Amino acid sequence: MSHDDFIKHIKSSVEGSLSEREDLFKAFTERCSYITINQDAGDDSFVELRKRMDGFIEGDGAQNRHFYMALPPGIYVKVSEQLRRNCYSEKGDSQIIIEKPFGHDLESSVELHKKLEPNWKESEIFRIDHYLGKEMVKNILTLRFGNPMFGALWDCNHIDSVQISMTEAIGTEGRGGYFDDVGIIRDVMQNHLMQLMALTTMERPGSFEAEDLRQEKARVLRLVPPLDIQQTLVGQFTKSSDGKNPGYKDEDDVSDDSRCATFCTTVAYVKNARWENVPFILKSGKALSESKTEIRIQLKDTTDAMLRDTNHNQLIIRVQPDEAVRLKMNAKLPGLELQTVTTELDLTYARTVEDPDIPEAYESLLLDAFKGDYSESVSEQELEASWKIFTPLLHELEGNKEIKPKEYAYGMNITSSLYPRLGEHSKLTAYVLAGSNGPDGLDDFVASFQNQ
Repeated sequence: MSHDDFIKHIKSSVEGSLSEREDLFKAFTERCSYITINQDAGDDSFVELRKRMDGFIEGDGAQNRHFYMALPPGIYVKVSEQLRRNCYSEKGDSQIIIEKPFGHDLESSVELHKKLEPNWKESEIFRIDHYLGKEMVKNILTLRFGNPMFGALWDCNHIDSVQISMTEAIGTEGRGGYFDDVGIIRDVMQNHLMQLMALTTMERPGSFEAEDLRQEKARVLRLVPPLDIQQTLVGQFTKSSDGKNPGYKDEDDVSDDSRCATFCTTVAYVKNARWENVPFILKSGKALSESKTEIRIQLKDTTDAMLRDTNHNQLIIRVQPDEAVRLKMNAKLPGLELQTVTTELDLTYARTVEDPDIPEAYESLLLDAFKGDYSESVSEQELEASWKIFTPLLHELEGNKEIKPKEYAYGMNITSSLYPRLGEHSKLTAYVLAGSNGPDGLDDFVASFQNQ
């Protein structure tokens, strides 16, 4: 790619919003430069990069340098060493920005940190989990701590269960070779869903400053025991019933005997007084009937002494699409008799906020990185606590060849057949997946942990 091609690529991504800002865009692109780096050629390419950056130094010579390493994890360490040796800012701040996966399990994550540590301090490493940049995720703390009515109910005395789910209507889309080494648990659950759970369960921080926020998230994640395989369901999608969408094993780089899970549901608990015995049902999968991410908080049943036929109150935080907060509640049905009906208070951004200016997640996160705000960067302590929760489960699923994911059709809702039971010690009703979204029987699985 040439420098001109690079500028054209930038323009194509913002063209729709340029209109009256052509002068601003021109000034911006004059500060852009494109250079190709060969990380296998030793330091030479990185010396050339330093010279290019030095050419932009102005005034007193101070220059902050942020290196966004959108690279395969296997070369993180090597590139970070070369950047530190050749491109570190002599006057100003330097920072590396890295994305998941941060390791493959607890051991590899700790090893990765040890290899980065000699060259980069923790305060110079910004770990991106793009879910932390989503507007509704950033709204969770305001919702919790800015509204006393929710704070009063936010415990095991009032909450029956919590479901945290992220589902996608697409499959692996030609990325089967990569996904086969990762699986749905590493791709989504160990990071995105754990961050949503931490924000939902953490105690009130001393402030919204980065250190206080990250300490509270790490503290609550340390209280989550390793996940139990007896309370875990895994599945793998096959081709769609009409044959138009391929199955997971139809991908070119996926073997016919792959046991990689493209769907998983499991149950986590927080061992403290606030969340005693409250199940957190985590669900994620690909090639399901719809794409959505939400937190669904179900409150305990009301007494039947006065009112009958009432439903659970539910607080639903829709992260995507169509960002919203909805509260399901019981009300009297209009008429002469005392009958109840479920109603809904609905705060959907698109309907309640005029022309909502919702930034892209990466827009928000990269701006925070440039400003040195680490409140939405994943800390080493959070990462370690999260891997401790998932690593034993991952090792058992991958080490026991008798465990095979249940097949489910691409995009289908299967509700007719059941899995064999997991065993006498399992609390599950059946080893099945998703009546409403995934392999058959997930509804029974979820119900077995609710209204206990």
